[in-house]
Amino acid sequence: MTRLVAHFEGRKDAILGLIRALVERETPSRQQPPLDEIAVFVARELEAVGGETQLTLHPGVGTNLRARFFAGQFPKETRQLLIIGHLDTVWPFGTLSRLPFRVTEEGKAHGPGIFDMKSGIAMLVEALRAIVDLGLTTERPVTVLLTCDEETGSRTSRAMIEDEARRSVAALVLEPPVPGGIVKIGRKGVGVYRVRAVGRAAHAGLDPEKGVNAVIELAHQSLRLTQLNDFERGTTVSVCVVSGGTTSNVIPAEANADVDVRFWETAEGERIDRAIRSLTPVLPEAQVEISGGINRPPMPRSAGNVRLFERAAQLAAELGFDLKDGVVGGGSDGNFTAALGVPTLDGLGVDGSGAHAEHEHIIVADLPRRTALLTKLIEST
Repeated sequence: MTRLVAHFEGRKDAILGLIRALVERETPSRQQPPLDEIAVFVARELEAVGGETQLTLHPGVGTNLRARFFAGQFPKETRQLLIIGHLDTVWPFGTLSRLPFRVTEEGKAHGPGIFDMKSGIAMLVEALRAIVDLGLTTERPVTVLLTCDEETGSRTSRAMIEDEARRSVAALVLEPPVPGGIVKIGRKGVGVYRVRAVGRAAHAGLDPEKGVNAVIELAHQSLRLTQLNDFERGTTVSVCVVSGGTTSNVIPAEANADVDVRFWETAEGERIDRAIRSLTPVLPEAQVEISGGINRPPMPRSAGNVRLFERAAQLAAELGFDLKDGVVGGGSDGNFTAALGVPTLDGLGVDGSGAHAEHEHIIVADLPRRTALLTKLIEST
């Protein structure tokens, strides 16, 4: 066991304590008060290890947190290292009472948002604490961005992420790894659309022929959307949430579908976008309205990403473990940095499983070595 891994082994209970404090602050997306509160809580943790923090409030959404470290130690023009995470989760209020924080005999720590990605935030605080307490040095200034709306498309935070990325030599993303501890060097682009069908209401018993059934129109459009799938190219178009109608004796005047799109290449995303926006009604007198669009560009498996992974794999070997890489279909804020040509390494959180699922957990034994790896990357990138 290396000295740094041993250091975090000795800090494991403290790291778990911070993880618990984060998990037990429930932070569903779009819930401003708890997202404001957790941003203040984490800001204080980062200030305690030397960070200069800035909180940016977005009414109705939450607060984005930016923290800068070690800037005074370098010339002003020195390019920074960017570290990205998010404070929001997909879990609604009350989940904690049903799925409380707990550590099992199998060495797994459970709780809503623990894998995606509150354990990654705790790792970051501990890594920065170690750099200060152990007298370690970094190659450059470090900027941390912890956002409040990643799970809903990063609408308030994208501009801030891209602005900081343009001043950065690399980006480290604290999202969870692929189970098995596999870091991510490629991600699909993401599009989110709403397809709205508009018809005309009528009494379903007395004069249904006078109506225009929006649910039927939406069914036609759903079949058209499904035909856009190209699984060989990795392109998926999924109709995921459907609603329509009012009561069982009224021909529906309106129906809606939320559509998820994933793609590997920018040109393919543009093709799908054009196809969705070109949808036309099938039923006479029906209307079709399209909103939404592409909200994350793809994160290509670029040469810069590969080099950054190879550096991380070398550091992991020095710390006594093997690090593997992969590409995934899910998007993250790393898509934004990679699209700007900034070498990006994603999935640096703690090993575990169950993101967005009820068995969500981390493997406690992985905490020391993954925190040590993050520390070495912050030092040397």
